[in-house]
This record gives sequence, C-alpha cells and structure tokens, in this order.
Amino acid sequence: MFNNYRKDRCYIIAEIGGNFTTFEQAVNLIDAAHGCGVDAVKLQTYRADTIASMKALFNMENTGVVSQYDLFKKYEVDEALHQQVFRYAESKGLDWFSTPSHETDVVLLEKCGVGAHKIGSDDAVNLPFLRYVARTGKPMLLSTGMCTLEEVRESVDTILGEGNEKLILLHAITSYPTHPEHVNLSAMQTLMQAFPQLDIGYSDHTLSPIASLCAVAMGARVIEKHFTCDKKAAGPDHMLSADPVEMKWLVEAVRTFEVIRGSGIKHPAESEKVTRRNNRKSVVLNRSVKAGERLTEQDIAVKRPGYGIGPKYFDQIVGRTVAADLEKDAVLAWTDLA
Repeated sequence: MFNNYRKDRCYIIAEIGGNFTTFEQAVNLIDAAHGCGVDAVKLQTYRADTIASMKALFNMENTGVVSQYDLFKKYEVDEALHQQVFRYAESKGLDWFSTPSHETDVVLLEKCGVGAHKIGSDDAVNLPFLRYVARTGKPMLLSTGMCTLEEVRESVDTILGEGNEKLILLHAITSYPTHPEHVNLSAMQTLMQAFPQLDIGYSDHTLSPIASLCAVAMGARVIEKHFTCDKKAAGPDHMLSADPVEMKWLVEAVRTFEVIRGSGIKHPAESEKVTRRNNRKSVVLNRSVKAGERLTEQDIAVKRPGYGIGPKYFDQIVGRTVAADLEKDAVLAWTDLA
C-alpha cells in the first residue's frame, strides 16, 4: 500500500524492521506507531544468505564488531510473518512496504502486494538491482547514504531510464547512530536543487527527533525514522529509534509546522482584520476646529485607530480646509475636508 502519500504534507514513515522477530512484537509496534499518527510502517526484507558473505563485518557504534551474516540471520522475517504484519498494518489504515536487498526479496514483496519499494543506502549504487526494482513500476524511495552527488545522478538516471518516474530521494547518513555534526541537512537541499522534479526527504538515524523536524522545516517531503517501544531493548536499531513519546512529538510538531508555514502569500491574516482597523494609525485632529478653518501641521497628528486617512497623506492634508465642525481627536476622513 502507498495510499497515504500526499503532495500537501510530509509523509512520515515508522521503520520497524529489525525491531521485531514475532507477530506479537510487530503488533505492539504497529499499534504504537498508529497511535502516534504516522502515515506508514516499513520493514526490512532480507535473507542472510543473499545480503552478506561470511566475511562481512559490522563495526559501528550500535553493533560493535560482529558478523553481519550472524546478525542478519537473527532478524530474518519469513514470508508468512511478512504477510501477517502487512495485513495488520493495512487494517490500521497505515501504508506498508519494505526494503528488499535482493531480487528474491522483491519477488516476495510483490507477492504480498506491496505498494512501494524502499532502497537502502547499501544498494544506492547497485545499478542492476535498481533496474530490477524499477521495472516493477512501483514507487521507489532511494536512500542516498554514503553517496556522492555524481553517484546519485547515475542511480537516478538508471531508475528513470527504466521508465519509472515514481522516485523519491532520501538524504541519509549511514552511521548508526548519526551524531549532529554529521547530519548535513544542507546536502538534502542540494538534492532538491539537483533534482527539482523529484520529491526529496530525509532518513534519520540520529538519537532524537530534532533532525527530522529540522529537515521538514528545510523542505523534506518524507521523513523515515526507526521506531521502537523500548529504546533499551536488545537489537542494534533500538537505540537510534524514536519511542512512542518521541514519535508522537515529531508527528505533532510536523503537522503544526505545516499549519504555521501557511501559503507564502503576504497579506493580512484573517485574524488581523480587526487589529488592522484598530491598531494601525490615521491622521487625527490635535484640537477642535470650525467649518472653513484651514489645517496647519500643528493641527493634526498621527494616532490610532487606523480607519481614517492614512499617515502617508499627512502632507496632503496640511493647508486643506474642513467642511464641518470637528472635535479634538476626530479621525479625519476625506469627506471631512472641503
């Protein structure tokens, strides 16, 4: 499913892949994510045998030095569990999709009826795989961690070259966790400038939701954030995942920002109509005057309220005669002048 994606607001994805191994755990995560107001949940679809060789090692802050094969083997999700999790997410009105890591993963996801494919940064320059996924015709979300701009261009050209224009790029930093000095959200805006025809977002691996909110304020159309019910649970992704309190804060902050951002048209707000009349200033009389008197500069002043002759006409009023008797502090209108 990919039904909740809209052009008029940011699309928020709760990444739950790697944070569950049972249906019950997935249900808890989906229920919590739904309660936070996210648009989608995302899994990771891989088999240890096709994603990593026995020689591949992780050496990251969240894993230490461990065998990639062994870690992936521990968190594999079989087809039956994929189907269960996807159907449950759909019952909650959430979009659901996954990150495949091999052609056989794509086959599994297509069998499940997936509505989109997320490409991880590890496959961002895997051009044969990008071609394969692009040929499904499904929307693709491509993370660009570890990439140069030239590499991103080549990957984009590869996907578009297969006739698939339903492409979203995600700025990402493939460090787990990512610390603030490495986030480089300006690079996300570089992607916006380089690919103006594409929606651009941010895949967040930091330890708080602040970077995601900043990304939205800088124009991100999509936010992907790992999600957990317990940041201290066993597993490499829990520590860099948002918990329900953080995710709810992020969703509410993003939706509030979208209201605050407004249309961009500079005009008086609806709420300013009364204050525009009462709090602006007009030309008023400094003293009472009789009909036929000629006004001097000392006879008039600029004061609130704002429903009379505007201050910019002050000099044009000097020397004019009044058409009727007027009291001190009268707010002058053009009909008051002869």
